[in-house]
Amino acid sequence: MFEKVKQIVEYQLDLKDTSVITRETRLREDLKVDSLDAAEIILAIEDQLNVEIPDELMMNAKTIGEIISYLEENYA
Repeated sequence: MFEKVKQIVEYQLDLKDTSVITRETRLREDLKVDSLDAAEIILAIEDQLNVEIPDELMMNAKTIGEIISYLEENYA
């Protein structure tokens, strides 16, 4: 699950350095994700993984790990 989410985030943010994404990576502080980026990431995850993620999760998630934990708990 981590690798899939990592690839989606890397693509959506057009990241060149893929080593920056870990479960502990902070969305806003480390990746500079704004609300538009967050919405695009969520839509891409939902589309590619065929899941539904509550909007409030992405707006309140602080790390990549929080998104992955939600997916593992609800779709594993």
